[in-house]
Amino acid sequence: MRKSAAHRFSHLFNRSLVLRHLLDNQHQHHTPSSSSFLSAFSQLSPFRLFSSITPSSSMASSPSDSPFPVTTHNINPKVLKCEYAVRGEVVTLAQNLQQDLQANPGSHPFDEIIYCNIGNPQSLGQQPITFFREVLALCDYPAMLDKSETQGLFSADAIERAWQIVGQIPGRATGAYSHSQGVKGLRDTIAAGIEERDGFPANPNDIFLTDGASPAVHMMMQLLIRSENDGILCPIPQYPLYSASITLHGGSLVPYYLDEASGWGLEISEVKKQLEDAKSKGISVRALVVINPGNPTGQVLSEENQRDIVEFCKQEGLVLLADEVYQENVYVPEKKFHSFKKVSRSMGYGENDISLVSFQSVSKGYHGECGKRGGYMEVTGFSAEVREQIYKVSSVNLCSNISGQILASLVMSPPKVGDESYESYMAERDSILSSLARRAKTLEEALNNLEGVTCNKAEGAMYLFPRIRLSEKAIKAAEAANSAPDAFYCKRLLNATGVVVVPGSGFGQVPGTWHFRCTILPQEDKIPAIVTRLTDFHKKFMDEFRG
Repeated sequence: MRKSAAHRFSHLFNRSLVLRHLLDNQHQHHTPSSSSFLSAFSQLSPFRLFSSITPSSSMASSPSDSPFPVTTHNINPKVLKCEYAVRGEVVTLAQNLQQDLQANPGSHPFDEIIYCNIGNPQSLGQQPITFFREVLALCDYPAMLDKSETQGLFSADAIERAWQIVGQIPGRATGAYSHSQGVKGLRDTIAAGIEERDGFPANPNDIFLTDGASPAVHMMMQLLIRSENDGILCPIPQYPLYSASITLHGGSLVPYYLDEASGWGLEISEVKKQLEDAKSKGISVRALVVINPGNPTGQVLSEENQRDIVEFCKQEGLVLLADEVYQENVYVPEKKFHSFKKVSRSMGYGENDISLVSFQSVSKGYHGECGKRGGYMEVTGFSAEVREQIYKVSSVNLCSNISGQILASLVMSPPKVGDESYESYMAERDSILSSLARRAKTLEEALNNLEGVTCNKAEGAMYLFPRIRLSEKAIKAAEAANSAPDAFYCKRLLNATGVVVVPGSGFGQVPGTWHFRCTILPQEDKIPAIVTRLTDFHKKFMDEFRG
């Protein structure tokens, strides 16, 4: 698509700032202050691309030149500022290459595109959990429950669970609207699952079922952000849903850096420093986002660290927004997932002590049901008046989709010992998780064997976020190509190998450092090919830009 002159000007100007900042900071390795980050991040990150410039009238085409009543000159400017790197420029190029391969086989030095850009397991060959799909099928077509043949096609516990769920759904129909928070019986099941997981009570009325975790995040940003003077503390690197949502709702991202040298550790001193810096600029910080296990960084927080975070939010009066969608994805024996709800309750903090919102999704874990769009948020520590407002916002969307609601209940209440499906369920679950652990280790080792690349251990989640040290020659080549250095590397990798990874600038990074995010999700038999393609490409790239 042809870019307008204004768009091109913004792009070129910001890219020049990227390189200027890089050259000024390439020998510095200290953690930047909030103020230096905010200026640098607006240049480095694609979702801040338009935030600092207004093109001159001489550079921009007139809105009247367009035959359309809606143009980039008159849409919401927050939409222009918002970007989502996971499906950004590199992925668009990959999709074009895929179409070209289909139309012209043999036209590229690879025969397929391998998407390592997004946590979308089933698109890469992961099979759904049988029990989950049996229950969904029966709920979607409940007439099958009355047929004798069903007993031979479906497991007894799947049939029993489907009968139970169908009886809870209005009209026994998955095509009907539900309560705006979700089907009450399904929320009861989820609350019971949370109690079993944490060892502390959970209230079904605290559960809001959503179309995946993303709408829940948007809902909370909509609630908390009143103007650009309201800030949300976010980890850097971060999942770009948060920066995009903050931008769309008109707030300010207040960054705190994870420490790459300590395995992407979260230091309370760093968070406090950035909080105070934001306050000094007149920003009212409303909430702290924590992603555990981390995306894109893959770290798993220790319980001690979580206690420090809870105490910090308690003392500072911040809402704790806990992204816990990767809670099933922990790959190292020395680490264990603990929910922030469990940690806060074990510290003696209850409803009146800390405001906490926990996000969960059916898209991740071992289930990987991204397309079903199921998830929930557990909302605790809010007044009755505010909860009414959350419910009102939920009711605007009427309800989340019923299939996703059912899956969310199944994820939190899978087959138990003694159920017919238990052994097959556990075999499928453990096979997926153990394979993910092996893939993570293989890719991690391969990345650390590359010249100029370091990659922290993948303790959890579905990603690796290696740092790549690029030569001055490569950086200048990126500048000449009107590209950030890490994006330049990723595009070259794609064109040479068909492997799709996402540049670190889309997630945020310490200025002057470069990274990319790579999923561990391609099927295990494809991992050796990815390692070979990446290794061969990287050697040639480093040789080409040596010096």
